[in-house]
Amino acid sequence: MKNIALFKMFCAFILIMQIPSSSLAQTAELFKEIEGKVVDENNKTPLIFADIAIENSNISTVTNTEGEFVLKVPESLLGESITITHLGFEKRKIKISSIENHEKIMLSSAITQLSEVSIMANNIDARALVLETLAKKSDVYTDQGTLMTAFYRETIKKKRKNASLSEAVVKIHKQPYSNYRNDNIELIKARKNTDYSRLDTLALKLQGGPFSNLYTDMIKYPEYIFTEDDLPLYQFNFENSTKINNRVIYVVSFKQKENYNTPLYYGKLYIDSETKALTSAVYSLDVSNKSLSSQMYVRKKPRKVDVYPTEASYRVNYRTKDGKWHYAYSNIALTFKVNWKGKLFNNTYTLNSEMAITDWEIQDKKLAKTRSQLIRPSTILSERASGFSDPRFWGAYNIIEPEKSIESAIKKIQKQLKRT
Repeated sequence: MKNIALFKMFCAFILIMQIPSSSLAQTAELFKEIEGKVVDENNKTPLIFADIAIENSNISTVTNTEGEFVLKVPESLLGESITITHLGFEKRKIKISSIENHEKIMLSSAITQLSEVSIMANNIDARALVLETLAKKSDVYTDQGTLMTAFYRETIKKKRKNASLSEAVVKIHKQPYSNYRNDNIELIKARKNTDYSRLDTLALKLQGGPFSNLYTDMIKYPEYIFTEDDLPLYQFNFENSTKINNRVIYVVSFKQKENYNTPLYYGKLYIDSETKALTSAVYSLDVSNKSLSSQMYVRKKPRKVDVYPTEASYRVNYRTKDGKWHYAYSNIALTFKVNWKGKLFNNTYTLNSEMAITDWEIQDKKLAKTRSQLIRPSTILSERASGFSDPRFWGAYNIIEPEKSIESAIKKIQKQLKRT
């Protein structure tokens, strides 16, 4: 199928060793850093991937898998408020000046009035709704060129231990959704660390780096997920509706039809009931067929090794500003079994990458001045990054707050640097 060939553009594979290179400089700005945690008001559980945005600006971030966030606020915006939004919860606005560090921010559940009965009464067909949503590029998504600042993190774990960590700040030269030109990515800063002793002299790498996450933008790149050939092979159904920002969101589940062996996707699409815009999508690849799913991801490996995926999960979130939606965040989680022939035990490797848009501006300028810093869709980020630097490395750039395990790995790296 067409999407299988295209999907290889952002896949994981096994190769020998990585080569460091230098990172780029950044000009520091005056800012205030605020930290917090977003939780469910009812049961106090962390709210993952909540949107944190500064009002009257395009600066934003997301909470990590522990509900935590760090936001660097320029001094000029300290008088503003931040808004916190999460699917299924009421939006909350808080003055920046009133936020204390390490504050727990509670969100209350949104009550949804719309039911499946209401959907049926409006004669809405799930498949027709998805087709309409995929065709909405020119109407409800950004129709101007934008220069997006994004933070990208890529981690590889052997079993439960961090084996490799790469981070980068990039500039995405995002083309209008109304045209078919591909986006470009400019590398601004990058750093990495790899513990090769945990990788058995092999390194699991993500080909494409930040492009891998960018291609989850299924409105801009539908060919990676739904093609005209594949759409008839899917079954679409409505699930219980939900809310975000006081707007009703249709929830459409999809999965491949039975008696079809080629790996396709299954998951849920969250679609704004008024504009029919895709607000987010959570989906996975059916990897039950080991042979075919391995062909989709594994590009190169030693002969004595069998490698196959046991999980391939994706998430993409969109954000709205002035009535227009744009790509905001995505996450990729891939898990592989690595079986060395002749060895008793298998190894499990998990590769996770995430990218969040932290600021953006309208910009239709050409790329002539920055072409030397552009990375290719086939780039392996860890080969373009240098070793870890001091804690002030990112300066005023916003980052995704690391999980405790990643934070611990970073501290160990910094201790090793001090010793040497």
